[in-house]
Amino acid sequence: MDILIFLEHRKDNVHRMSMEAIAAGQAMAKDLGGSAAAIILGDGTDELAQQVSGTNLEEVMVVNHSLLGGYSADGYAQAVRQVVEAEQPNYVIAGHTYQARDFLPKVSAMLSRPLMADNVSYRMENGSPVFTRQVFQGKMAADSKPTGEAPWIITFQSAAFQEDAVESGTAEIRAVDVTLDESMIRTKSEEPFQEAAGEVDLSAASLIVAIGRGIGKEENLPMVQELADTLGAQIGSSRPVVDAGWLPPDHQIGSSGQTVAPQLYLALGISGAIQHVVGMKGARNVIVINKDPDAPIFELADYGIVGDILEIIPKLTEAIRAAKN
Repeated sequence: MDILIFLEHRKDNVHRMSMEAIAAGQAMAKDLGGSAAAIILGDGTDELAQQVSGTNLEEVMVVNHSLLGGYSADGYAQAVRQVVEAEQPNYVIAGHTYQARDFLPKVSAMLSRPLMADNVSYRMENGSPVFTRQVFQGKMAADSKPTGEAPWIITFQSAAFQEDAVESGTAEIRAVDVTLDESMIRTKSEEPFQEAAGEVDLSAASLIVAIGRGIGKEENLPMVQELADTLGAQIGSSRPVVDAGWLPPDHQIGSSGQTVAPQLYLALGISGAIQHVVGMKGARNVIVINKDPDAPIFELADYGIVGDILEIIPKLTEAIRAAKN
């Protein structure tokens, strides 16, 4: 096996970014001329494994243990370390989620092998992958190439690969045993791990209406909410909106907020500062409405409207409502 893909799950579903990691692992396996397998941890995860059994993987390894029923960095790190040592993959791949960022550094230390995190892409050079991540808030890119002995631990940023790029196939499901006891688990999570600190998890949203300072004032939020409700979308924002106190911090998208990859991103009155762009550039379709024709965010737009958002929003809401009816 060349590649082992860690699958995170939540509320009885495999995490979207783990599906993206499968797409990454499949692409790398093809480029390396090898194979990819997945691992899923928990206590009673057989049904979760069935969710990915129809993908083009060599196998899905299921690790069930009573001490893995709830997430803990210690438990997950011990389990992954044991599987990696037994299976000897060259690469361990995961989505760059908060959970992965919590326990994979521990796995890296246990194995004395490097963790190359937060990558946005890879390319092949002389038969080996070179991984690229953004630095200085997305203003520059840094390349890293695995050296030394395997395994190398890799995480990919949200939307670095697309879930719909996952190749279908038939993956065998295999139970794998690990040895754990209470003395290994020093910390335990009291609540299920959440991607967002508050009630809004924009990372899972397929439709997002995002607002910037161009909305003018807090009193204009109800019309935005009406538009979002009509679309069935979540509301996100740039940092100035949060700094002004118009929306809670868990709505913020960007380098100091959430990273999103919706099917549709409707940007209203957002200029397109790099700090915001790094959090939404994985969107599949971007529609921009801004009165400034030179706003940088138009460079990312699939469709753009130059105009007053306060005049356009009510008309757009009505048009969507009429189309639905």
